[in-house]
Amino acid sequence: MFKSIRDSLTRTRDAVFGKVVTLLGQSEVTAETWDGLEATLIQADLGAALAVGVIQRLRDLTSAQGIVHADKLKSALKTELRARLGEARPLELKSKPTVIALVGVNGSGKTTSAAKMGRYYQRQGRSVMLAAADTFRAAAVDQLQAWGERLSLPVIAGQPNADPGAVAYDAVVAAQSRGMDVLIVDTAGRLQTKYNLMEELKKVNRVMAKALPGAPHETLLVLDAITGQNAISQARAFKDASGVSGVILAKLDSSAKGGMAFAIRSELSLPIMFVGTGEHFEDFAEFDPDKFVSGLLDNETDGVTG
Repeated sequence: MFKSIRDSLTRTRDAVFGKVVTLLGQSEVTAETWDGLEATLIQADLGAALAVGVIQRLRDLTSAQGIVHADKLKSALKTELRARLGEARPLELKSKPTVIALVGVNGSGKTTSAAKMGRYYQRQGRSVMLAAADTFRAAAVDQLQAWGERLSLPVIAGQPNADPGAVAYDAVVAAQSRGMDVLIVDTAGRLQTKYNLMEELKKVNRVMAKALPGAPHETLLVLDAITGQNAISQARAFKDASGVSGVILAKLDSSAKGGMAFAIRSELSLPIMFVGTGEHFEDFAEFDPDKFVSGLLDNETDGVTG
């Protein structure tokens, strides 16, 4: 059985948000309640500004509604956190093929996410092709080819140090000629401070558009959930350079700081579209804001599943 979003949030729930539940189990709302909540939200990597904003909204609510018991705050906190995530935006396969480019820094989990996404659409009965355009890291090409062989997914790859734009172009042409539903392009890892590399990423996108107008149809930024607040600067740089349309939050099960999802959505207006929920290739799911918030704050005894 693959891991659910709730399963992947075990560390975050136990290490961080469990403290919130404890605080909200107290009899009365006190100054210590507010201080504890704010500190815990910051610890969860919501970021100081967002945490303060959430606390202020809750203070206003308790004042307006005359809430004095801390346990009444839990529902209000869930509502406020859920609002910060916005509405879910499923990825629609509007073109044949729909070209999805994955971008992000080295080590973020791009290559593994490409394979997991391929398996995700394969399970839906879609025909999927992978493109190994991270030509400067031989291990990335080998890894994607190994995943492709294991999952029976075709992989387009070039020679080591080949032009990544040429690989991406060839992949788009091949996906069209073979009538594939989805093409997932694994691009080279980039440090957002490297101007030339970011410009090269723009070039790869232009080349794909020449092969298929409108491609890539989605550019998803893969962020390591362990990264924390540094993910915000990464997301901002990639959004400016490559028109990022959404985020894949990888390694969610390995982090105790799932609060960065709220910061990404709130500060950059980028939807979290998928999450990596575990190490198995099946551990990949569409992001569900309701299940995410419930997974952070609800105990098993609350009867929450998913």
